[in-house]
Amino acid sequence: MIYNTYELIWLFLIYSFLGWMLETILAATEQRRFVNRGLINGPLCTIYGVPIVILTIFGQELPLFWLFLGAMIVATVTEWISGHMIERFYHERWWDYSNVKWNLDGYICLPASLVWGVLGTISMRWGNGLLIRLYGFLPEGIGHLLVWILAGMLVLDVTATIFALSGIGRSTQKWEAVDSWFTSISLRIGQWLYGHVDRRIHRAYPKTVRVEKPQRDKTVFAAGCCMQKLVWLFFIGCLLGDITETIFCRITAGVWMSRSSLVWGPFSIVWGFAIAAVTDLLYKYKDRSDRFLFLMGTALGGAYEYLCSVLSEMVFGTVFWDYSEIPFNLGGRINLLYCFFWGFAAVAWFKIFYPVISGWIEKLPICAGRILTWVIVVFMCCNMAVSTMALIRSNERSQGIPATQSWQQTMDERFPDERMEKIYPNAIKVGMQVDNKRRTDGWK
Repeated sequence: MIYNTYELIWLFLIYSFLGWMLETILAATEQRRFVNRGLINGPLCTIYGVPIVILTIFGQELPLFWLFLGAMIVATVTEWISGHMIERFYHERWWDYSNVKWNLDGYICLPASLVWGVLGTISMRWGNGLLIRLYGFLPEGIGHLLVWILAGMLVLDVTATIFALSGIGRSTQKWEAVDSWFTSISLRIGQWLYGHVDRRIHRAYPKTVRVEKPQRDKTVFAAGCCMQKLVWLFFIGCLLGDITETIFCRITAGVWMSRSSLVWGPFSIVWGFAIAAVTDLLYKYKDRSDRFLFLMGTALGGAYEYLCSVLSEMVFGTVFWDYSEIPFNLGGRINLLYCFFWGFAAVAWFKIFYPVISGWIEKLPICAGRILTWVIVVFMCCNMAVSTMALIRSNERSQGIPATQSWQQTMDERFPDERMEKIYPNAIKVGMQVDNKRRTDGWK
């Protein structure tokens, strides 16, 4: 079933509300009083809504067991990322599973993950249909208006919460030199908002612990795991990924072919995003055992590859790889062997390549490094934007849609089918009959 944007937002809001109710009941049972357990001020716990929307978009084709496993992984990763984001931006820990067996750094644990799997499976099998039918009872105009109002209130609530938790209203020093009624009112509102949110958070999460902000060496360019470092790792990962896949295809298939994801240059963005994301997520665990990194890389890499496969098919109407003839595959999108490759890649990355590449990046002069970082950002954004338009237009041409707009005519002129076939020799239009040999050539 294909859900439209309004239905997805509706599901997100309802599941966030149901999650808030569940969390509030559990907290009230434990603390013997009402507390707002949402991450924001309103009656929404978005950590429940996000995984369900992801599963609704990407996981409808999954069999029951894989749906349970997918729900468990997606929700657990969402909880794990949320915990680390709260620690990174607000320097606090709001929950801690350290006293629960099979936990990871206190943010996630196996029992909670199993519960996530059960809840996700029930929601996908029965909850979505029920909620969409309920939404269908509303007249279309009223339903759309209701979604817009609730979504708008959510955005305002999130903005206010971020404003408060960032500490903007905490300090008065920045206002001391300004003497006007407007700044005085703004200061009072900010202080009230911060105090309100801070008290609510500590009532809802009585075990909140303050975490010291890590100090970064400002005399070194891109020290530690910062945004500038991640931009460089994304760029290098794109390049290395394309080279790796090109050599792999040459060895296994005996031919040289383009493995690029973009129309300009040898770049595989699947690899680039993977390396940047795994570095950001697992940086604090980089010194853990090889077995730990292998298991994390296998799980995260497999989930990431599956999401990329579904997303490319949904957006571009194209399948860029198909593992249907490889044993232990899931819908042809991932297979166990290549999931293991992601695990080995995670170990090799943190134990061998990352220390070397990170050292090279940090040797750049600070000023030159910042300028080059922005050059990379602008170039890659333009490259991805043009590549997206070229792929969309290629899909339109396959459906016989004429070029009526200027960007369509430009794409037809610059990136005709002959050139697109050279850049993406293994791309498969969904629904077309193709040679299986082309569909099982290996990595992206």
